[in-house]
Amino acid sequence: MPIASNFSSVLEQEFEINFLQCYPNGALKYTELCNLLQITAGLHADLGGISFSDMQKHHQAWVLSRMLLEITELPKWRDKIVVKTWINSFENSRSIRCLEVYHNHKKIIGCETLWVVFNTKTRKPDILQLPHEHFEKIALQATENTVYKIDTQNTGHSVAFQKVMLSDLDIVNHMNNVKYLEWCLNYEDSKTLFSNAIKSIAINFIRELNLGDQTEIFKHQSQNSTTYSIVHNAKHCYTLDLKYM
Repeated sequence: MPIASNFSSVLEQEFEINFLQCYPNGALKYTELCNLLQITAGLHADLGGISFSDMQKHHQAWVLSRMLLEITELPKWRDKIVVKTWINSFENSRSIRCLEVYHNHKKIIGCETLWVVFNTKTRKPDILQLPHEHFEKIALQATENTVYKIDTQNTGHSVAFQKVMLSDLDIVNHMNNVKYLEWCLNYEDSKTLFSNAIKSIAINFIRELNLGDQTEIFKHQSQNSTTYSIVHNAKHCYTLDLKYM
């Protein structure tokens, strides 16, 4: 796709929260928040001519590697929010994209994401084959902290075995990014989720999971945080670090 006439290096996209996206307390689900952020990032890439379809002509795709969300409050049913996004940096095959969520002109969520250009033939990181100089790289942070590697030395105890099912797959035929988070949050205390007690969510995507893969979920809990690990064939595929208010 050509670069859109309305392309801008900073995109602001409005959404209205519907009841299908909410917990029983009326607050937006953390999984749905991640969906809205990825939809906005994808739309910005589409407008700028570096979408999945554009990249597939060169056997390339964007792969989300790390993500950090810092949450002041969650929007609720019927709230209208604005998601703002820009590219912070782009070096070699790695790009930092920032996102912010606003409600009534007040910033309520900040997010930093690390993306890697991945060659779908060689299955290795690659240099982007599409022009991206028209994306102004804006060195503005959306979060107080930056994306980080989650420590997996203490995986804690096993809480579940989980198999990748058909409903877990995405358009590129592996497990959808948000499904990992959904699996782990199913083992959080509902009181924690419904009281909006999570102040930050850090995610590391390490290895792909495919249809039929058998996994084990581990949980390590401390006073102010919980770490989850999803393991397949004795290797970590995904880690999640939750910090509480």
